[in-house]
Amino acid sequence: MNYFFAQHIILIPLAAYIVATLLKGLFLWRKNRFHLQSMLSTGGMPSGHSALVASLATAIGIKYGPLHDLFVLALVFAAIVIYDAMNIRYQSGLHAHALNKIKGEKQLNESLGHLPSETLVGSMIGVLVAAVLMQI
Repeated sequence: MNYFFAQHIILIPLAAYIVATLLKGLFLWRKNRFHLQSMLSTGGMPSGHSALVASLATAIGIKYGPLHDLFVLALVFAAIVIYDAMNIRYQSGLHAHALNKIKGEKQLNESLGHLPSETLVGSMIGVLVAAVLMQI
């Protein structure tokens, strides 16, 4: 495999994250809620973090095979990041929302985590970007 992105695998997660971030901006724009800060912040549809780690695991799996230790490591890493986004960071956002209601003002960022659908779409973007770029 002498393809450009297979030799420069670090570019694949970067590309997947950029694609997910641009799509998030498009979704925000369609809802008339576009702000550059919102597009670049955590949370929202799709998950850039999920796209990043899913693309890395996919690229490593394509390059080295699904039984290689590097793929298993990348897959476990991806699972931890996605779990964190859906559960721990999402719950932190709910806590921030509750604290903001108590204080009567929005001081804490409430958009920290992701819904399962947001991580699923982000992961699908990551897999697709990696699959396409690994052929270039």
